[in-house]
Amino acid sequence: MKQMNSNMMRRLVMKRKVIIMIFITITIVLCGLYLHYENTKLQVSNYKIVNNNIPVDFNNYKIVQISDFHNNQSNTLTNDLIKEIEKQKPNIIVLTGDFIDSSKTNVEVAMNFIKKINTIAPIYYVSGNHEASVKSYTKIKEQLAENKVVILENKKEELKINESSINLIGIDDPRMAYESFISDSEIVKVELDNTKYNGDKYNILLSHRPELFDTYVEKKIDLILTGHAHGGQIRIPFIGGIIAPNQGFFPKYTSGVIEKNKTTMVVSRGIGNSIIPLRINNRPELVVITLYNK
Repeated sequence: MKQMNSNMMRRLVMKRKVIIMIFITITIVLCGLYLHYENTKLQVSNYKIVNNNIPVDFNNYKIVQISDFHNNQSNTLTNDLIKEIEKQKPNIIVLTGDFIDSSKTNVEVAMNFIKKINTIAPIYYVSGNHEASVKSYTKIKEQLAENKVVILENKKEELKINESSINLIGIDDPRMAYESFISDSEIVKVELDNTKYNGDKYNILLSHRPELFDTYVEKKIDLILTGHAHGGQIRIPFIGGIIAPNQGFFPKYTSGVIEKNKTTMVVSRGIGNSIIPLRINNRPELVVITLYNK
């Protein structure tokens, strides 16, 4: 009898171990599938920007924003991104910094992506902090220019439809200035002044850094398109992102539309990853902005 009870106990213990192992295995598989989905399934965010300073001719003018590409090497994500850009039929495409990654730079991957989208619409580009950290940036700029990308280094382009126009301004990431003793805000103020933009026109600024929002407000920019924050990397419902570069823990500017006075800023969560290799509750994002006069 004792022998029988002992055998039954062993079988029960073994059965429990098997059940636990199955549960752990299923949990690991489900977590893996979730993380794969969160990091490769593109999300499209559509924003309607209404401003009386936007010329009537620019009603329904569509801008597609790609930020923090970090020479993304997921074929699934890149292919979905290309298809979605084609579907949107934008007037222009803007790249708002960190197109490459300084720790795992792969210029070929980045340029192959450009070659697949440069026939869709004109492309405008500004640098991010990662471009400031690579020695090959001059070569990268040359290849971008060869592929019909307009590089905005502290300058403006006038976008025209019929007799109407708006300004598209682009500034370098503050790290490009290599000034340790001058604040990023002061660097950006100088960069903006150097563009000699006309404050009477509707001005769109491409800048990598969302944490400098108050500076953009001070300079009375109408619309700023930024990235850099990676959506806070891990997003908690009702709270937002956990951490972002140059903002620290529980950052203020990680995603969506922020408004103050007459200035509007759109923060893209970006496409790729860098130092922190995973996103949680924070899918790669393509931002689509449509302008309206009213």
